[in-house]
Amino acid sequence: MNDKVIINIPINTNEVPELRELVGWSRRDEDFPTLFERCNFWAGVRDENDKLIAFGYVCGMGLEHGYMEDIIVHPSYQGQGIGAALVKELLRESKRFGLGIVTVSYEQNKTNFYHACGFTPGSGGVWRSYTE
Repeated sequence: MNDKVIINIPINTNEVPELRELVGWSRRDEDFPTLFERCNFWAGVRDENDKLIAFGYVCGMGLEHGYMEDIIVHPSYQGQGIGAALVKELLRESKRFGLGIVTVSYEQNKTNFYHACGFTPGSGGVWRSYTE
């Protein structure tokens, strides 16, 4: 398997929605390709058959602060360190990009994962104008 994390890897517009669906998230097809035009950078991992098996991105205003989102690993590849490699590469790219702060929101059961990737857990909140 080619588990190399590639920054700004070429991705077809249907690949991320399919990956989102595989992990039980809504597809959000309407977000692509707009996401690639608006985020600072993204990263992905492909398997030996060139199938996208991991994805994540960092967005922001291009100033000091960025926000990491949509860290996704195909269910068949979870638990192999691919997610951690993806997050760490996105953080390395954040530093190269000039971001001094990167935040991420996650569910409570992911605290240890993000802490191991270098994040300091803290309190915060999420506001939504809609309900799922």
